[in-house]
Amino acid sequence: QVQLVESGGGLVQAGGSLRLSCAASGRTINLYHMAWFRQAPGKEREFVATISWSGGTTIYAEPVKGRFTTSRDNAKNTVYLQMNSLKPEDTARYYCAAAHFSKSGIKTLANFYDYWGQGTQVTVSS
Repeated sequence: QVQLVESGGGLVQAGGSLRLSCAASGRTINLYHMAWFRQAPGKEREFVATISWSGGTTIYAEPVKGRFTTSRDNAKNTVYLQMNSLKPEDTARYYCAAAHFSKSGIKTLANFYDYWGQGTQVTVSS
């Protein structure tokens, strides 16, 4: 089992930055693909970014390309999401997710991931 805890959310003005962290416990994440999703009120959960177990491959959703960067520090068992040039439409609850590297499937889909954190709220004011 992998337990995930997100942190770093908060209230920020448009154009500002935040860095989210996802701390894992229970297992080391060096063999897990990791991802970030977000969900705004009244909307479905949507893909934000994913990073492969090796860190060699990252994929980003179009709305965040060029503004968000995901990275991982396997020694710290932590994944990060650096969010720059934030927009009001980025307001959502952000979730971290994990899936074992041996799993096959589409990494941009929520159902690929087996483990989820409780999320951290990000609110961007205009």
